[in-house]
Amino acid sequence: MGNGKRNRKEQGQDGRRGKRSRVEAKHTEDIDDESQDNVPESALPKSALAHVEEEAHHDEFGAKDYRTQMFLKQDHSVRPLWLSPDGHIFLESFSPVYKHAHDFLIAIAEPVCRPQHIHEYKLTAYSLYAAVSVGLQTSDIIEYLKRLSKTSIPDGIQEFIRLCTLSYGKVKMVLKHNRYFVESPFPDVLQKLLKDPVVQQCRLRAADEAEEELVVSKVTTKSALQLKNKSRDDASTGAKINLTGAAANSSNTTKDGGPADEEKVPEDIHDFYEKLDKDDDDEEAGGGQTVSFEIRQDEIETLQKRCIELEYPLLAEYDFRNDTLNPDLSIDLKPTTILRPHQEKSLRKMFGNGRARSGVIVLPCGAGKTLVGVTAVCTVRKRALCLCTSAVAVEQWRSQFKMWSTVDDGMICRFTADAKDKPIGCSICISTYSMIAHTTKRSLFYSILF
Repeated sequence: MGNGKRNRKEQGQDGRRGKRSRVEAKHTEDIDDESQDNVPESALPKSALAHVEEEAHHDEFGAKDYRTQMFLKQDHSVRPLWLSPDGHIFLESFSPVYKHAHDFLIAIAEPVCRPQHIHEYKLTAYSLYAAVSVGLQTSDIIEYLKRLSKTSIPDGIQEFIRLCTLSYGKVKMVLKHNRYFVESPFPDVLQKLLKDPVVQQCRLRAADEAEEELVVSKVTTKSALQLKNKSRDDASTGAKINLTGAAANSSNTTKDGGPADEEKVPEDIHDFYEKLDKDDDDEEAGGGQTVSFEIRQDEIETLQKRCIELEYPLLAEYDFRNDTLNPDLSIDLKPTTILRPHQEKSLRKMFGNGRARSGVIVLPCGAGKTLVGVTAVCTVRKRALCLCTSAVAVEQWRSQFKMWSTVDDGMICRFTADAKDKPIGCSICISTYSMIAHTTKRSLFYSILF
């Protein structure tokens, strides 16, 4: 009698577990379907949908065998990373050139996991697109990977990099003088775009303008970020270049204090990194010639979508130096404000070519994202809108503006549920996403404002 009740109870528990597992599995499938449907394929370039084609042999244990595709270099012990044919990159954090390789991989790949000794990254179409948007060339990416890798670079990886970076970064949409222009240093690319009927409809022509006439202009390569104060880490530049100096020698000593066998950094890695670093931080006044044509402001979204379909996605830039319509703000960083090396580096990526690039700066918690935003506003010196996730963050941004810059209280306007400052004469508005997206009825004053 007792055994029968116990068996029925166990069967009931098994049934409930099975039902719960089926519900969880269905919920997981729904989440996966939603994540895949978030971005339609029509809104993405074909190269962004590409994946690394892997042809791997398996040994008797089922593991992938890449020995027929990759050949180990003789000096592999001083090379910092492994690059597999499936696009995964494994970086040795104990390598003497870890700093070089880490900065480079952050620019071209997406981090997967970073434990203490071995870091894993993955090459994707979007990560390569981001690399091109900050000025890296296809040949530089492939060449530096060859120098950093312990093995030869698979042909499939090289073809994947060329496919994803061939047309990226060649065309830009620039906002200058409150007008939008499509700009490129390659006239043949713009001529190819203008042959498309959709692009022709988006073009704004003057009455006396010829059919195929393009505007020729000259752009500067001088960085728009002019910092008066030195970085907190004054020796960071020297340490980044001279890895065989005192810092390396101090770690390569025996227990008795005598010098150990120094692990030399290969000259090809050192020299090529200096070349990339010099090209990235070069502030000499120079420039190149570009061609452009003006577009209609009400056709911007149509043009962006069409350029993606034509495999020439537009990079957005703001030529704030030549913006004479919007007044400049009387704001600057305080003399006591000093940026950290990683903050300065992220800002130089944003203002590297004399303009403000459109993009996303990703920094971890406690890395000083607020100061980076304050410095960006002080560099552009135009009216700014700062959106935060909560009212607490709004107050934090307000206090950080007053701490690091010369802004006056009257220039800052808060717009939250608890604090609604009158935006009379203000130039910097700090609010939350929910307040801006609020769809219910507002007061007459703020309905006109938003």
